[in-house]
Amino acid sequence: MGWFSRKNDRAGSGGTGTFEAAARTAIADDPVQAAFELRRYGLLARAPAAWRQNSALGGTRQSALQKLDEAFALVADGRTSLPLQVNAQPGCPERDVQTTPFLLARHAVTHGDYQLFVDAGAYDDSALWPEEVWPHLIKFRDQSGAPAPRYWCDGRHDQRLARHPVVGICWYEAAIYAAWAGYRLPTEAEWQVAAAWQLGAAAATPRRYPWGDAFDLECCNIWASGHNHTLPVEACPAGATPNGVLQLVGNTWEWVDGEFDCTDDDGRTVVGEAPLKSIRGGAFDTYFPWQATSMFRSGLPGLVRTHNVGFRCAMDLIAEE
Repeated sequence: MGWFSRKNDRAGSGGTGTFEAAARTAIADDPVQAAFELRRYGLLARAPAAWRQNSALGGTRQSALQKLDEAFALVADGRTSLPLQVNAQPGCPERDVQTTPFLLARHAVTHGDYQLFVDAGAYDDSALWPEEVWPHLIKFRDQSGAPAPRYWCDGRHDQRLARHPVVGICWYEAAIYAAWAGYRLPTEAEWQVAAAWQLGAAAATPRRYPWGDAFDLECCNIWASGHNHTLPVEACPAGATPNGVLQLVGNTWEWVDGEFDCTDDDGRTVVGEAPLKSIRGGAFDTYFPWQATSMFRSGLPGLVRTHNVGFRCAMDLIAEE
């Protein structure tokens, strides 16, 4: 698929080799308070009609908006070109895309964030999942057989990895978590606009990396960094985009909202055993630096749950009331 991984046998363990189960989440009875405690800030910001008569909504919604302001960065309108060949060589076919302003999470969804989704019973709520995924829900299990990301145990993450990006989740799990919390996945073009900093109607030449055009191991976590596992989502601050979005390159690949439509260098369409979803950014075990850039594209079957793919959320701008 165009990348090389050094397989970590303790995938999802941060390289520790041991496991300390996270505590269980206590969830409030009041739906508005519960939504805040479960970090469903995007949902609170849009204030579902069923909550409009709840006396707690006003203050809780304002607190949620403050959390969103801290957690998301504004990405202005942009223009970019998606390479349509796997190796993205100069001069290869491209598809031009324009994007409108949106909000992008400053860091990837963490194990701690995703634990709230699990503890809220989301895997048992069939209404959250599209019908075509129902036959596969039974496969979305952890090491003990509980409904959870692949590398968890008894439905719990390792509490020492609470601030590491969640992995072992497929594209559908990522998309449903995002919708449940009131967000969405960024489109592939949005992700690339943010990473390459191609903003404005006359978008400038894309940055090769979110921090600039020169490769720097201090700015990312890939194979050459030598960590051999994920780092906390606040790590590598020097690699942030100008608006403060962290780790768009390195640490984990990220699922985005887009089909992986690409050809090899001879123009043959890249296909898999199942439809391919796009992933971007490279991971802690990405060997070749040229695959951990703002422009490199790759893909995986949407139901695959690997040790090195996570995701971050995006959302449309919220209209002022």
